[in-house]
Amino acid sequence: MRRTFIHTLWVLLLLSMVLSISIGAAIWNGWIGYMPPVEDLQNPIDKYATQIYSSDGKVIGTWNHNKNNRIRVPYDSISPHVVQALIATEDIRFYEHSGIDFWAIGRAVIKRGLLGQTSAGGGSTITQQLAKQLYSDHAESKFERIMQKPIEWVIALKLERYYTKEEIIAMYLNYFDFLHNAVGIKMAANTYFSKEPKDLNACEAATLVGLCKNPSYFNPVRYGERSESRRNVVLGQMLKANYISQAEHDSLVAEPLQLHFRTIDHKDGSATYFREFLRKYMTATKPYRKDYPSWAGTQYYVDSIAWENDPLYGWCNKNTKKDGTPYNIYTDGLKIRTSINSRMQKYAEESVYYHVAKYLQPKFNKGKATKPNFPYTEDLTKKQIADIFARAMRQSERWRAMNEAGYSDEEIKSSFYKKTEMNIFTYHGDIDTIMTPMDSIRYYKSFLRAGFMSIDPHTGAVKAYVGGLDYSHFQYDMVMLGRRQVGSTIKPFLYSLAMENGYTPCDEAPNVQQTYMVAGRPWTPRNGSRSRYGDMVTLKWGLQQSNNWISAYLMSRLNPQQFVALLQKYGIDSPDIHPSMALCLGPCEVSVGEMVSAYTAFANNGIRCAPLFVTRIEDNSGNVLAEFQPRMIEVLSQEGCNKMIDMLRAVANGGTASRLRYMFDLHGDIGAKTGTTNRNSDAWFMGVTPDLVSGCWVGGEDRDIHFNSMSLGQGAAMALPIWGYYMKKVYRDKTLGYDPDAKFDIPAGYDSCYKDSIESGVSVEDVFE
Repeated sequence: MRRTFIHTLWVLLLLSMVLSISIGAAIWNGWIGYMPPVEDLQNPIDKYATQIYSSDGKVIGTWNHNKNNRIRVPYDSISPHVVQALIATEDIRFYEHSGIDFWAIGRAVIKRGLLGQTSAGGGSTITQQLAKQLYSDHAESKFERIMQKPIEWVIALKLERYYTKEEIIAMYLNYFDFLHNAVGIKMAANTYFSKEPKDLNACEAATLVGLCKNPSYFNPVRYGERSESRRNVVLGQMLKANYISQAEHDSLVAEPLQLHFRTIDHKDGSATYFREFLRKYMTATKPYRKDYPSWAGTQYYVDSIAWENDPLYGWCNKNTKKDGTPYNIYTDGLKIRTSINSRMQKYAEESVYYHVAKYLQPKFNKGKATKPNFPYTEDLTKKQIADIFARAMRQSERWRAMNEAGYSDEEIKSSFYKKTEMNIFTYHGDIDTIMTPMDSIRYYKSFLRAGFMSIDPHTGAVKAYVGGLDYSHFQYDMVMLGRRQVGSTIKPFLYSLAMENGYTPCDEAPNVQQTYMVAGRPWTPRNGSRSRYGDMVTLKWGLQQSNNWISAYLMSRLNPQQFVALLQKYGIDSPDIHPSMALCLGPCEVSVGEMVSAYTAFANNGIRCAPLFVTRIEDNSGNVLAEFQPRMIEVLSQEGCNKMIDMLRAVANGGTASRLRYMFDLHGDIGAKTGTTNRNSDAWFMGVTPDLVSGCWVGGEDRDIHFNSMSLGQGAAMALPIWGYYMKKVYRDKTLGYDPDAKFDIPAGYDSCYKDSIESGVSVEDVFE
């Protein structure tokens, strides 16, 4: 009987061993459960956030799915305190096992399973925990969790087979979700302590490792005391493992929990509008007209040209990885090296915010008490304003969501007039309030908008890009996406056409109002000033004073078709621009980005540079995938360019931009042009220096939102100061290398009034008659 019992036990043991080996082999080969392919195990964490770098090496943002800002950090860039805290707390025998710690499993089974000691610790190794994070879905029951364990053991063994212990530690820390959009040790260190992983001290390391037990429960932001207590437990484990001395332990546990917490999101940080523009630009697909709304013909046209001419546009879909699939900016861990300079970006954002939020907005808001139509002009009727708000209501997210939920139009409209709790934007921070959704639409429309871009005219490198004042609340990009009437900033292009056709800045034209026949109809341009009315004035004076009558007269002597062709060479190639006399006053809608790129021709010897947003793209191992070069086109001859510089300098020296000299104390070589459209709807300023071309637009969301007075609504008041503040900051920062006394590349003794074949001093009229 005894022998039979022993034999039975041996048989059961052997059967158990055979069964275990069979199950293990089945799991190993993927016959039972999910076993990831070997190539995935060799590179299990390929889903890293793409990092966007400034030209001076700063990470200005990331792209990823679900806001998981995971950025890969190698082992040697992680503080030893973090590694020691992790091993001491989670897997003290980490360096002794091969993925499975049978001693720890036995301890867990006996103490936790049989004796019910919940504090006895678990049996999972760091490698098993990594396997669970990588490949196990959330278990819905204890039985499902038990079934997952053997698969995780096998994956852990394979991970140990393919990776060193240091690589496994790094992968674990790179993958773990530390909450608050901080996935991975780099983002956790940035989020909780505003540090890099290599700079974390023992207390900070223990706090983060404490989250590994249960990040929600030990959340240091919500449960400070609980987190501090868990941190001290980790420090105690480090003492037991001899990673710290008793004296160090006693000193560390006495320290209070100190966080330098800051959440990190796609909408936060520097160059938010630029990052979002670049994300859409790089992931664009080939444009097809059917994919665009009927009103988006111009955008389709612009995108089609970009697809053909710009290798960066749609780069992710134009290029493929080794496996033949397109690049994914959310999971492939790319490194995007941009042309943005982090300090210049900061100066630009500060300048836009200071002038618009601190100066213009308060003055604009003064009209609220006296204007029933606020923020709209009093020129609109009540019905027109009602139509505007009705259109805005139907375009809102609330309308879309309720419509999809099955509410009738009447029910949706009614909801817009019921007061509700909401969080709204102010320049002093978001606040909670109660208002109707319709009132919130009016409230948000009252904020002025702005766009600013700064480019190196010799390479096209975009140094600063500000698409608005607050991306979280105003996401429409007024640099590359928004288009507004350009007004008088178009005039230098017209004058450059004249210079290419034999004119000089000294040629004269009559400063009088005239009526021209345009398409069979009389057209009489108006002018904001009657200074020197009736005189013969030089073209240089005409541009300096932004005189509409001189521009119209000049346009009447030139070919409108030729002007449109030249605008296309400047990069302004909207299909909505048609040859006409009125084009000389800038009724066409153009983006800030296009205008700044166009003006680079004046500072670059007549050669226009297209905006260069990215210089290089690398994979997550640093291998170069693509490099981008400046894209240039000759627009003007050297002679024509020199003449234009002479006239643009006059705008700053006594013309409409002269306040640059006395308000901002800028005394170097500056070419400039202001622009103001009808009723002050759009304010522009374009500034050209030998090494930097920058442009700015300021206005309301709708064209009927504007200042009533010219003194506040003109380009020299609304847009020019932003350029002035920006350039003063740039020049003050000597490390940037911009010389405030730099000169344009014009030969010494150059005479802009000299004519090769036509006697100088002849009037415009004589030249063409």
